Amino acid sequence: MSHQQSHLLLPADSAWLALERPDNPMTITVMMRVDGLTAPRLREFIRVYWLAWERFRYRPVYRAPAWWWEPDPTFDLKHHLDVIIDRLTPEALQEWVSARLNQPLANYRPRWKFWLAPNAEGGAALLLRMHHCYADGLSLLGVFDRLCPPSPRQYPALYGAPATADLSRWMASAKAWFEQLAGAPEQAATQAGSPVPEPDEGNSWQEAGRVLERVAQRSLKLAHEVSEFLVEPEDTPSDLKRPLLGRRQCRWSAPVPLERFRAIARTTGVTINDVLLSCVAGAVRPRLGMTPEALDDAVLHAAVPVDIRGRLPEDLRPEPGGLGNCFGTVFVPLPVDGNSSLERLYRIKHETRRLKKSWQPGLAWGLAASASVVPEPWRQPVADVFYRKASAVVSNVPGTPETRYIAGCRITEQMFWVPQAGAIGLGVSIVSYAGQVQFGVVSDEAVLVDPTDFLNDCLDELARFPGES
Repeated sequence: MSHQQSHLLLPADSAWLALERPDNPMTITVMMRVDGLTAPRLREFIRVYWLAWERFRYRPVYRAPAWWWEPDPTFDLKHHLDVIIDRLTPEALQEWVSARLNQPLANYRPRWKFWLAPNAEGGAALLLRMHHCYADGLSLLGVFDRLCPPSPRQYPALYGAPATADLSRWMASAKAWFEQLAGAPEQAATQAGSPVPEPDEGNSWQEAGRVLERVAQRSLKLAHEVSEFLVEPEDTPSDLKRPLLGRRQCRWSAPVPLERFRAIARTTGVTINDVLLSCVAGAVRPRLGMTPEALDDAVLHAAVPVDIRGRLPEDLRPEPGGLGNCFGTVFVPLPVDGNSSLERLYRIKHETRRLKKSWQPGLAWGLAASASVVPEPWRQPVADVFYRKASAVVSNVPGTPETRYIAGCRITEQMFWVPQAGAIGLGVSIVSYAGQVQFGVVSDEAVLVDPTDFLNDCLDELARFPGES
């Protein structure tokens, strides 16, 4: 593919390379159970459809002072697909997936890889691991939405997307949006009555650093909510904040009917996300290593990813069907001192309503995007926002409401695990797909040696809520 050229990563994508730690890689993991999927079918699917997204032939390479997308000159699909012929039992499959989570992706190749276990009991298991710099969860789901049609007789849309990204246009739009957010005067866009010259690819990275540094400085003056965001207290030391070992274990539940969540949400006047967070608060409570007296004063947050595409100017959003990162984070206080499931649920409802109306998701996105471009003294405060203000990452990933097919084979289950930034060692996700929901947990062994009991406690919390009669 001789037409491929190197180009700079957008700040919102390179941030996940800058925030990465050796003991906590920023890698998204997707698992599907697929009836009858074979290695030849999958290999042809990847070759024809998956690789229609040019970005998947590129690797991120650091050349000071920036990260660049560079085409892999020795790209070969055999480096990105492993087939395991073992007949894995359900228990062995969970151990096998955990082992893959601990297997680093080669940094000298495009940072994604598929594994297929076609003989796993209960249907073939398809696993994908991908570095966060390629896409966030919604972008990745958008790719699968186009590649996995609702009928086995329907071909995927050969959509794809070029790998290029216009950093100059992105930075101009980011500058205008952030200055509007900061209340900067209109004349800030000009100097002595003359338009700011359009930056070229060669100096865009330095311009990105200057713009995002000014944004961070201005944001201290924005409003009371910005100050609250930046000075949010760190979580109370607990057993969830032990130094990470860098070895992870993951587990997932049997499917739960989505209608069960909807019935709880309707009866109590909350959202499905509130129900999930309440289940997590109840399940972590006995695992903090705290006395009842200490729990009364404990501060514990969950970092919750929030899609902000609708809040951003069009030039800052990934193209429809394109890859990229476009989400912020809110830090939801978990009421671990709550004495009942309903008390915890309603307290979480209050907090999530407040945070959804705030600028916290957009500010978190801007601060994350600045991680790889601000001067060195700013990087640790930016990292601290993600490393110290939460003890868990909790994510609700919406899949398609109807059954989908990949390479002509029916997808029976779909699971998704998000990475945990910095020193966070616990991640919880629920994935809805085809009328069912599954809980997934991934934890560093320093925090939870085996997440099975925690997962079961989340399901027990769910059973305690009233539903519609």
